[in-house]
Amino acid sequence: MVSYTLRRLLEAIPVILLVTLIVFLLNAAIPGDPGRIRLGQRADPAAVDAYNEARGYNDPLPVQYGRYLWRLFTDFDLGESDVKSGKSVNEILEEAFGVTIRLAIFSMFIALVVGIGAGILSAVRSRTWIDYCSMLVAIIGVSMPVFWLGILMIIYVAPVLGLPRTGFDDSSIYTMFVSLALPATALGLLSSATIARLCRSAMLDVLTQDYIRTARSKGLGEAVVVLKHGLKNAAIPIVTVVGNSFGYLLVGAVLTETVFALPGLGREVVEAIKQRDRELITGGILLMSFVFIGVNLLVDLSYAWFDPRVRDDRN
Repeated sequence: MVSYTLRRLLEAIPVILLVTLIVFLLNAAIPGDPGRIRLGQRADPAAVDAYNEARGYNDPLPVQYGRYLWRLFTDFDLGESDVKSGKSVNEILEEAFGVTIRLAIFSMFIALVVGIGAGILSAVRSRTWIDYCSMLVAIIGVSMPVFWLGILMIIYVAPVLGLPRTGFDDSSIYTMFVSLALPATALGLLSSATIARLCRSAMLDVLTQDYIRTARSKGLGEAVVVLKHGLKNAAIPIVTVVGNSFGYLLVGAVLTETVFALPGLGREVVEAIKQRDRELITGGILLMSFVFIGVNLLVDLSYAWFDPRVRDDRN
């Protein structure tokens, strides 16, 4: 297992390097002079040139990229914001990422509870009204944009339950959960639809296997058969979609944080794009990419934990 883990970590290195190169080149293609953006359109040309020279924007792109990689992998230094004077990108992203990761974890919890629960129930009650209703709701959930669901919850759900429509308050655990209740539910319900459909499909396949019939013939309770013997053997496809869903939650957080005015990573990146803050754009997208790669790496490693045959085949 250790050698398998080390090999997967080594395989992730070229992916990370490729991501940094793509993000850097796309960011370099942003129109506009960084010095003009920072100092204003009426700034003295000498001051603009001095600013670009000090920040290294006048150097050739390979030199800029090499310097960026060196800062990134030695000190994890993402640079200084071009717009927010005196604040490092690390400091800005640290504050914003805390909000986003809490939103993603809360949303993932809702998605797992609703999605796996609905998937198991649909599989056990296959071809009944429960199954049909669950899958109908899942199809609607997959088709609905997260920002539209968020707007509907702000208009109709927030006044009824007395929940805050926008903003984030982490002064206490209670106020934090209250602030994240609507956005996390909006994100979680959409992800639960995908999880429910795949969980149902995997469970239907597992529940027809011979070892399930053997477990039932031994007199084991239906809950033990379904949860212990069925769900564990259906875990690999479920883990796959859960891992992918967690990554997509970070992407969906861009829209959700904008709708609910949460000071998270997605909203910071959107504002940085509006203001053409190159360093903050690069840092924010890289952080999202690293988290996405890390989650997929954990999913891949979990395959070997759930099913040792996967590890043996890849060895």
